[in-house]
Amino acid sequence: MEQIITLQDSLDTPTFYGVNNSNILCLKNQHPDVRVVARGYQVKVTGAETAVAHFEKSLHLCENFCIRNNRLSEQDILMLLHGDKPHEQVTDNLILHGVNGKSIYARSTNQQALVKAYEENDLLFAVGPAGSGKTYTAIALAVRALRNREVKRIILSRPAVEAGEKLGFLPGDMKEKIDPYLQPLYDALQDMIPGSKLTEFMEKGTIQIAPLAFMRGRTLSDAVVILDEAQNTTALQLKMFLTRLGLGGKMIVTGDMTQIDLPPTQKSGLRDALERFQDIKGIQIIEFNEKDIVRHPLVKKIVAAYK
Repeated sequence: MEQIITLQDSLDTPTFYGVNNSNILCLKNQHPDVRVVARGYQVKVTGAETAVAHFEKSLHLCENFCIRNNRLSEQDILMLLHGDKPHEQVTDNLILHGVNGKSIYARSTNQQALVKAYEENDLLFAVGPAGSGKTYTAIALAVRALRNREVKRIILSRPAVEAGEKLGFLPGDMKEKIDPYLQPLYDALQDMIPGSKLTEFMEKGTIQIAPLAFMRGRTLSDAVVILDEAQNTTALQLKMFLTRLGLGGKMIVTGDMTQIDLPPTQKSGLRDALERFQDIKGIQIIEFNEKDIVRHPLVKKIVAAYK
């Protein structure tokens, strides 16, 4: 018999197949009674019915391990197929495994609080100083939700508010002018999703990164939506953003009230929202502080000096 097995679209196929298809060859060598042709997300298997069924079980075992850990080696395959458990670094606060199996976990008390609050609320505010991991943790939660098929999309946004330079002075077209504002979001994603898979997600619109102004008129359902640098929104802009939330969606709004780049006469939309949403069920505010800073040790001292 001949059977076509379709792999999950959250799988990074280059990682799964291995260099020069070494992983799929290793898997095939453990099932000598079948012929295997793999291309993209489809694997064609030919052989006796029981042999094909046995191969499919092994394939999905390796597939799920690869999705969960973002890695797969020949040693992992052999251990999986022989009933051994490959090494998986597990901690109580693990969020997901990033590129090359790197463990990404909630490292501070308030990062752990954000992870817990995400499970219990549909709208979160994470507010605190630079380097406290607000945005990084939020994006890790979004990638985990996408990987687990809890949502269909990730949408990341930032207000394009200048901090010293004017947009018009920057070179290039509008996309090239906007991209520098969104670079911290790209940096976090590149830690968590292999490059080829990230490119594929962005081309398909599974992951979208856009300035806040592009959110107007949209309904964002079945998605994790993150607004970064929300301290630089106006009250009307933030209201517009928050009312985009659709069914099956979650929103995380992050910001640092000490880094407002709005004109002095303009009240921050984030400050306004924090005053309004203190006691509403389904909305939770997590306040980060200097103890949560996970960058260079000097960053804590820098933040304290400017406080």
